[in-house]
Amino acid sequence: MSIKQISVFLENKPGKLNRMTQVLSDGGIGIRALSVAETKDFGIARLIVDDALEATNVLKDADFVASLTPVLSYVISDEVGGLNNLLKVFTEANVNLEYMYSSLGGKATGQAYMIFRVSDTKAAEAALAAKGLRCLTQEEISEI
Repeated sequence: MSIKQISVFLENKPGKLNRMTQVLSDGGIGIRALSVAETKDFGIARLIVDDALEATNVLKDADFVASLTPVLSYVISDEVGGLNNLLKVFTEANVNLEYMYSSLGGKATGQAYMIFRVSDTKAAEAALAAKGLRCLTQEEISEI
């Protein structure tokens, strides 16, 4: 099952990212994964959080432009070649990746968590399930 990613548009100015994280902190929202892409004038923060709907409401109440996007999250072994092995399965299933980023994990757990945006989430998930992979749920991500 896909999870919900929040995309937040931010002006590329000092303090804007801090303001966004402050709003989430004040709202009791925990960030599980974060990626920021920028251009000269603006950036897009992509977040996986404990409660995506509440976070979106809190952000919109604070005048942020935020939207929800379905993404997939998979556990990979935190070892040399772990990501490559998962990407091979994506390739064999003919799944095109639009972007990806990592989540919390590391050597202490022996696992890493990857977030993937694909053009057809349901088809990608079905193809990967057929290869024996299971997408993490929103509940599982919230417990990481």
